[in-house]
Amino acid sequence: MKTDTTAEPTCAGPRRGRPRSEAAEQAIFTAVEELMAGGTSLTELTIEGIATAAGVGKATIYRRWPNKEALLVDMVSRLEAPLPESTGGSARDELVAVIEYMRIRGLTKRSRWVLKAAFSQMHSWPELHAAYRERVIMPRRQRAREVILRGIAEGELRSDLDDELLGDLLLGPILARSILWDDSDLDDPTLAGRMVDALLEGLAGPAARRGKADRGGPAERG
Repeated sequence: MKTDTTAEPTCAGPRRGRPRSEAAEQAIFTAVEELMAGGTSLTELTIEGIATAAGVGKATIYRRWPNKEALLVDMVSRLEAPLPESTGGSARDELVAVIEYMRIRGLTKRSRWVLKAAFSQMHSWPELHAAYRERVIMPRRQRAREVILRGIAEGELRSDLDDELLGDLLLGPILARSILWDDSDLDDPTLAGRMVDALLEGLAGPAARRGKADRGGPAERG
């Protein structure tokens, strides 16, 4: 992994101290995106090159981030919209909200670049990829897991489920459409609901089945 030798390589968060200039930070983030759009790879990015493109001094960057890796992780994190707040509704509705968040995120051009960069280049940087996973991927997986565990506890989902595996089964399809399929149906507003329902039909617990039967659906089997 290539790092700038002028600073110790670590993906720790931004440094504290002097008040931060939002204008300077935005110029730095914009410079990184423009350099990437122009064909510069993550390994080819340098603090000096970023500073020149942003019209700031290297010291301005180093006051905020210890090195390039920390800068990139912070930028990637800021491109992420906040996860939707829990509404306390059904597990099905909460899971649809998580998948819908990812669908909208996939439609955003910048976010699609971030996803592709994470999987095509960050994997060769173990430290950077680990930081991206911790700050971006894990909160999303944790939210899905919390919803699944509540659904199991309340009888909406089967009690014998592997919650982590189910989370992967739910998040995997929308990630594939966001990352691998440029012509996928991400613009379909019903996609999140259809994805969740297609999986939950085979995972419903007794409470969900009773509710469906009460609404005129097929009676619980067995």
